[in-house]
Amino acid sequence: MNEPVFRYEMKVRDYECDAQGIVNNANYQHYYEVARHEFLEMCNLNFKNLHDKGLDLVVSQVQIKYKTSLLGMDRFLCTIKKIEKKGVRYIFHQEIVRIPDGQICSMAQIEVVSLVGGKLSKPEFVDNHTEFQRYVESWK
Repeated sequence: MNEPVFRYEMKVRDYECDAQGIVNNANYQHYYEVARHEFLEMCNLNFKNLHDKGLDLVVSQVQIKYKTSLLGMDRFLCTIKKIEKKGVRYIFHQEIVRIPDGQICSMAQIEVVSLVGGKLSKPEFVDNHTEFQRYVESWK
């Protein structure tokens, strides 16, 4: 299996768990978002700076498959397995993998689009950003 293009280590906080003692499903989306933001920072793309330039990268679709629950205090990696470019969309393929047993807890496909001045636009700034593009696979 291919190595992820990015991984970010995190730990479950107690308040993220529900009455069953497992991480509430909504928190997985937060974890995925944190990893994407950290990845963009690694590529020298900062959400605040992009917004100040009139460019907003927003989630347009989320698909998450839950496989194994995370529990309070579990350590895990939130990964980006690959990034695909399809037209004006970027699709982030992500996984949450529990440490230390390597169990995949969830898998996601997160679709991101670009708004310029609040309108759906080609993500030209991101398309031309070399540090980001080296991780992107074009849809064929």
